[in-house]
Amino acid sequence: MDNTALRSRTGKTALEIAIALGLKSHTAVLAWKGDRKIPTKYLLKIEQLFGIPREELRPDLYARHTSPPPNVRSH
Repeated sequence: MDNTALRSRTGKTALEIAIALGLKSHTAVLAWKGDRKIPTKYLLKIEQLFGIPREELRPDLYARHTSPPPNVRSH
């Protein structure tokens, strides 16, 4: 997810997101685009603050599991 999608999903400005994360400048948030993805150190805090799953924030790092692995039996 880039900064534009993050701002859209949260309804917050880059400055509001930066303040919530304890960043000194909103430009760090604005830099999260293209190859510059959201740094891993902020993923859990963003997930906690805004309810956006880490799988959506960084699908390159976290796979979304929709069904149990083949060897797992449900009770």
